[in-house]
Amino acid sequence: MPWQPLPGRDDRGPERVVAALDRVVRHLGAPSAGALDDLFTRWDEVAGPDLAPRTRPLGVRDGALVIGVDDPAWTTAVRFAEAALLARLATVVGAGAATRVEVRVRPVRP
Repeated sequence: MPWQPLPGRDDRGPERVVAALDRVVRHLGAPSAGALDDLFTRWDEVAGPDLAPRTRPLGVRDGALVIGVDDPAWTTAVRFAEAALLARLATVVGAGAATRVEVRVRPVRP
């Protein structure tokens, strides 16, 4: 049986996986799949040497860089560093990736 579009879709044919993934990621409120990859792989650079060991990126959602911390005491440090984090994020991922920081207390995985 030849390829057929899903009901309600046009017949432009299959699309590249990266294009579909980018569309899903944008729908979830993140800039792009590539930007998320940069965020996760270059977190040490974004967070800096003091925050990186105690934090991890959880993602970007609706313009917010969501960061997990391993202890509630680190939420203050992250909020204090918000401007610097957003500036480094813009340098690493691209301008406009996030406009604010949200912090969640979660164990940091090694």
